Amino acid sequence: MVQTATVHGVGVSMSDEGQEVPVVLLDANEQIVPIYISPDQARSIQLALNGESFDRPLTQDLLVEMVTEFGAAIDNICIDDLAGQTFYAKIHTEQYRDGERRTRTFDARPSDGIAIALRVDCPIELEDSVIEEAGQPPSSYESSM
Repeated sequence: MVQTATVHGVGVSMSDEGQEVPVVLLDANEQIVPIYISPDQARSIQLALNGESFDRPLTQDLLVEMVTEFGAAIDNICIDDLAGQTFYAKIHTEQYRDGERRTRTFDARPSDGIAIALRVDCPIELEDSVIEEAGQPPSSYESSM
């Protein structure tokens, strides 16, 4: 089963070495799932959350524009696996050609999928197994989030 998630926010966590590490927090099934990302990915997600654009198209903006120009649409993204500390995601698309619906699924980094989903306003989904393994109660995060 999958659960629809919302982006709770982008924040900073401390690594074991004491370095700041950006993290995107997903809210699904009354759990918070933290996914550690790069500063560039955090910036892209935060821009999308704020409805802002960068001076030049970011990679996710370019991809969305290309998909649209080719007459396709992004249906949803699904974070469907977790191996160790690595999350895996899929981007589900559709295109109508010659009156026929064609679907395609693409492997993606969750951060790219989230950034794209926020730009096209499509659902972000999490597999139950990912939530069970990585989810934490909202109370484990500061109330300032």
